[in-house]
Amino acid sequence: MAKGVGLISGGLDSILAVKVLQDQNIDIIGVSFVTPFFSSDKAENANKYLNIDLRILDITDIHIEMIQSPRHGYGKGMNPCIDCHALMFNMAGKLMETEKADFLFSGEVLGERPMSQNFRSLMMVSDESGYGDFIIRPLSAKLLPETRPEQEGKVDRERLLAISGRSRKPQIELAEYYGIKEYAQPAGGCLLTDKGYSKRLKDLITNNPDFDRRDIDLLTIGRQFRLKTGEKVIVGRDQKDNEKLISMKRDNDVIIDLVDYPSPIVMIPNGGSQEAIALSTSICVTHSDAPSNENVNAIYSLGGDEYYIRVKAISRAELDSIRI
Repeated sequence: MAKGVGLISGGLDSILAVKVLQDQNIDIIGVSFVTPFFSSDKAENANKYLNIDLRILDITDIHIEMIQSPRHGYGKGMNPCIDCHALMFNMAGKLMETEKADFLFSGEVLGERPMSQNFRSLMMVSDESGYGDFIIRPLSAKLLPETRPEQEGKVDRERLLAISGRSRKPQIELAEYYGIKEYAQPAGGCLLTDKGYSKRLKDLITNNPDFDRRDIDLLTIGRQFRLKTGEKVIVGRDQKDNEKLISMKRDNDVIIDLVDYPSPIVMIPNGGSQEAIALSTSICVTHSDAPSNENVNAIYSLGGDEYYIRVKAISRAELDSIRI
């Protein structure tokens, strides 16, 4: 029995790719990757239709390193799709060798995504993964060059498909054939394609190239600003944000709160100058219930000590000028 290792996103295409191969009685190992930018949740949910050996691999460190300087650049956001897919196939290829499997596969469809799934991009991903001779795209295989597993008879090319383009009709018909009634929508799932998140990530890479995992995790929280003095300021939007900021606090962070009025929690990650603390406190006042034209009392903590400060709110115009 042949064995394949597949990239499983949890979307319909990857589910169908598994089904097409299972029709050939091929043993399947699925791989779903985890980083701060996407999870394995969809893949784990999809496995109720597949019942395969699904491996979850956290590739955070190597993925972040790649994102900082992708060879083939970014898409519309901070999404280095070609480099990312090549990395995933490379990691899956190592698993293929360990498990003594015969080939790799994915649910990619030729032409479904104009930038990352055109013919040139698919071939580039295969070549740069280091395992190009072993990568099959079952849904579009008949439109792509024959691979080594097909040549060796591990996979019957005639039973693979020739789907192409952005229409989902062929996949929907296949889903009905296989009795698949629930599946994740093709859009979304990766934070790197989100315009707002991408802006924050680009700001982080530019201003703090030595960032760590916590800096990445903070990108999804609250309103964020970059002071002219260089510090980042994070303002909680609600109680959930406030609790997250407190739970993620380190000793060198500055945490700001007002004394007499309801206000958000404000964090200056990794600390800041007195000028930055004063301005950040003014930002806190602007987002609070305090009067905008009066000095109000605030308290900030740093390194286990607490200090008091009185400031006025910053103007909305100035606030907008430093918003990330």
